[in-house]
Amino acid sequence: MKTFYVTTPLYYINAQPHLGHTYTTLVADCLSRYKRMRGYDVCFLTGTDEHGQNIERAANTQGISPKVLANQNTEAYRRLWSQFDVKYDSFVRTTDKHHYAAASQIFKRAFDNGFIYKGEYAGWYCIPCNLFGPEADIAPNCEVCNRPTERVVEESYFFKLSAFQDRLLDLYQKKPDFINPSFRRNEVINFVSSGLRDLSVSRTSVTWGIPVPLSGNHVIYVWFDALVGYLSGIGFGDPKRQEEFKKFWPAQVHLVGKDIIRFHSVYWPAFLLAAGIEIPFKVYAHGWWLQDETKMSKSRGNVVDPVQLLDHFGGDAIRYFVLREIPFGSDGNFSYDALIQRINSDLANDFGNLVSRTLKLVSKVFGKTFPEFSDLVITDKERELQGQVTLTIKSYEEYMNKLSFSKALEVIWDLLSQVNKYITDSAPWKMIDDESQRTNLATILLTSTEIIRIVTVLLSPVLPVSCSNVWNQLGIQEKLDQQRIDELEWGNVVGGCTLGKIEPVFPRLDKKSIIKKLVGPIGVNDGKKEITFAEKVQMPKDAPPATESNSSDVPRIKIDDFMKIDLRVGQVISAEKVKGTDRLLKLLVDLGTENRQIIAGIAQSYKEDELIGKKIVVVFNLQPRKMRGLDSNGMLLAASVGENEGPVLATFLEEVPNGARLK
Repeated sequence: MKTFYVTTPLYYINAQPHLGHTYTTLVADCLSRYKRMRGYDVCFLTGTDEHGQNIERAANTQGISPKVLANQNTEAYRRLWSQFDVKYDSFVRTTDKHHYAAASQIFKRAFDNGFIYKGEYAGWYCIPCNLFGPEADIAPNCEVCNRPTERVVEESYFFKLSAFQDRLLDLYQKKPDFINPSFRRNEVINFVSSGLRDLSVSRTSVTWGIPVPLSGNHVIYVWFDALVGYLSGIGFGDPKRQEEFKKFWPAQVHLVGKDIIRFHSVYWPAFLLAAGIEIPFKVYAHGWWLQDETKMSKSRGNVVDPVQLLDHFGGDAIRYFVLREIPFGSDGNFSYDALIQRINSDLANDFGNLVSRTLKLVSKVFGKTFPEFSDLVITDKERELQGQVTLTIKSYEEYMNKLSFSKALEVIWDLLSQVNKYITDSAPWKMIDDESQRTNLATILLTSTEIIRIVTVLLSPVLPVSCSNVWNQLGIQEKLDQQRIDELEWGNVVGGCTLGKIEPVFPRLDKKSIIKKLVGPIGVNDGKKEITFAEKVQMPKDAPPATESNSSDVPRIKIDDFMKIDLRVGQVISAEKVKGTDRLLKLLVDLGTENRQIIAGIAQSYKEDELIGKKIVVVFNLQPRKMRGLDSNGMLLAASVGENEGPVLATFLEEVPNGARLK
């Protein structure tokens, strides 16, 4: 049997889990479920990184020992993954005894092979990121979190990272798929090509860590320690588990956030090469979930608490949203408005309503027992749908194998759209009392149910609880998790089955009610300014709610409210990308009476030179705000065309003077 080993990072336990941790873990869980349903023997590893100065300080602040803090926060991770129905195979803690043995062994191997030596470290160090900074006269800010670094001078063991520069560049050239997405590969190559410095891999000023096997007063650098967890979690260093290690190593994919790509694509392969161990096949770095185009962080008070998400929306809805909303690898802007829209439109309407209305008709017409395929008369419409099912399965597998989860879900929803149209056009409810239409009615309902069956299998890695519910309603005896995606085909599977209890899978959410419930703190803000639900949805607090007759759930405003908005014609003078982000452009816009700087999230839709001279519409009287440390004085108007097509700027066909006001 083919094996598949996927890992999340070992999460640093100085704080509670947040949406970023949850995102990586849900992706890993979805991928591992998919691979199991394709016949792989899968190992899905996650865990916690529990050593280092940051943990010592956090524990001292709380008046507890580092071990007590580690136990508390590790349990929070385990509990959260259980609530999201995450099915990991191995949970490794860096405080586990077998992990101590593994980390010591890797360190000793690298030393024996001549890649670790003793020296003195003097430099800048970021405590929160456990990252060494560049040399400078004054404390530089950390290149990852932008916090000030601290000066550290102490005896240290050094890893000869500089000796691996050519070997790493050769690795990236021979295995271009090692670093993903491709633009991350280019970043890493540029970093390595600029020259690698030897890396301090021990500390004497920290006691909370794994002792260096060569000296009693040194502990192993926390990143060296944590990365070894990918080995110890599958048995490395444990004589009783060597067959397990040989079975699963090297890992097929390490899933990581983009802020730790360097540790996994530079340091980690170098450590492994130094110890004489094979490197993993792939490192895949995903983007960040942002609020107002800004990275979530506790200091900003905009961290979304996954526990509160669970309480109000349920695990499956969150799983679907994070996998569907943005292409994996890109940054995405989190919005409760977008989340509710996905739940109501995609899950409740397109999928849930299809299941309910189809099965209710089957129950009403056939007494809860499906007719057999042999009793049907198949027409061109049914044959066309069968062909579409085959194409959908093929495309779905291609996208899932490439970790293009959003695209995989998109092709499923294209199929759901077609079957919903098929039912609407066929109008089976009109045939119920016409005995002559009995065969046609059976054909329509069984065709629709067969597509529901196949879609349920395809969606089960993403929506495990909801799909299990649908499966039980279909009355199929074989277990859902025993279905093989690579063996899915059209067939008389549901024919003769007896329906289970029919109930809504995804009830529609009432936005008005949810807003009322969630007004107040919604994320982690450490007692700072309360972040209300209304602020997170980015809608006026006094905006009137949608009326019952307003099916689109769009709040209505009065003409007086609209007249407060000052829209002006602007012309782009210059455009450049904002450093450190894939989505933002810094624009200088001529508004007739003045030039303004505006930061806009359109970099993935427009190149800089395409915008020069372009006439646009600007919200002129919007209060300025900071985005990535830059002043943004206004907002552009754009149309949202489609999930993967990006925004389209509003502009003009006729010549309009800069600064003209829209009326």
